[in-house]
Amino acid sequence: MASGICQEGDGRMNSPLDLNAVWQTMLMQSNVCCDVLIQGVFATGISDHRNFQSALAALLATKLADRAISEPALAALVASALVDDPSIAEAAAADMIAIFERDAACPDYVTPFLFFKGYHAIQAYRIAHWLWTQDRWHLARHLQSLVSERFALDIHPAARLGQRLVFDHGTGIVIGETCVIEDDVSLLQNVTLGGTGKATGDRHPKVRRGVLVGAGAKVLGNIELGEGAKIGAGSVVLESVPPYTTVVGNPARRIGTRHTTLPALGMDQRLPPVDYII
Repeated sequence: MASGICQEGDGRMNSPLDLNAVWQTMLMQSNVCCDVLIQGVFATGISDHRNFQSALAALLATKLADRAISEPALAALVASALVDDPSIAEAAAADMIAIFERDAACPDYVTPFLFFKGYHAIQAYRIAHWLWTQDRWHLARHLQSLVSERFALDIHPAARLGQRLVFDHGTGIVIGETCVIEDDVSLLQNVTLGGTGKATGDRHPKVRRGVLVGAGAKVLGNIELGEGAKIGAGSVVLESVPPYTTVVGNPARRIGTRHTTLPALGMDQRLPPVDYII
C-alpha cells in the first residue's frame, strides 16, 4: 500500500488519504510494463498527467464524450467538479484502493483505474451527482444515460453513495433515485436496488456499511440492509435485513447464525447451511 495510506481492519480510514502518495504509486506501477502497445495506454491514462485529479478528468472524458459534449469540454467539466468538491477525487482514490484490496483479479491500482468499468461508472456517477446538487438536472441525466450506454450500469444521479465501494464486474447494476449506499459496500453484477412499482417519494433501499450483495440479487422497496448484511446471489429481498445477517432465496430468508465481520471487505460469497434458518 502506498505511503501515507492506512486503514483499520474493518475498512475505515484512520488517517487522511494522501492523494499525492496514491498518485506516485500509480506512476510507479505504470512504468513497470515493457509491452510497447500498452505503454501508450499508460502514458495517455496516467503518466502524461500532473496528478490524480487530472488523470481522472481525462479518463472520464475519454470514456463518455459524445457528439453533444466533446472530450475537452467534458474533461473541463469534471475538472471543475473536482475543484469545487475535492472529496470527489478522494472518494475515487478510496474506491480504487478498495478494489485493489478486495478483488483477487486486481494486482495494482492502475488496473481498476484504467480497465474496470464498475469503477468508471461510480466515478461518472459522482460527477453526475455533483451536477444534480447544482440543479443541473438535465446534464446529470445525460451523464447517467451515457454511463448506461457505455458501461451497462444505471445509477440515478440523485442516489447517495459513500466511498470505498466495489462494483465487481458491474454489468447490469441498477441503483434507484432514492437509494442510499454507505461506505465499504460491495455489489456484484446484475444487482438491482430498485422500487416495487409506481410508488413515489422515498422508495428505494438503504444499504448500510459493509454489506455484500451477491450477483443477480434484487433488493426492492424502501427497506434497509443492515450493517454487515450478506445477500446471497439471485436472492429477491423485499423486507429489511438485520445487521450481520445472511439472507438467501426468493423470497429471501435468513439462514445460519449472525456473523461478526463486514462481508463486503472479504468478498466471501459462501453461505452457511441453508437448512439452518433463523
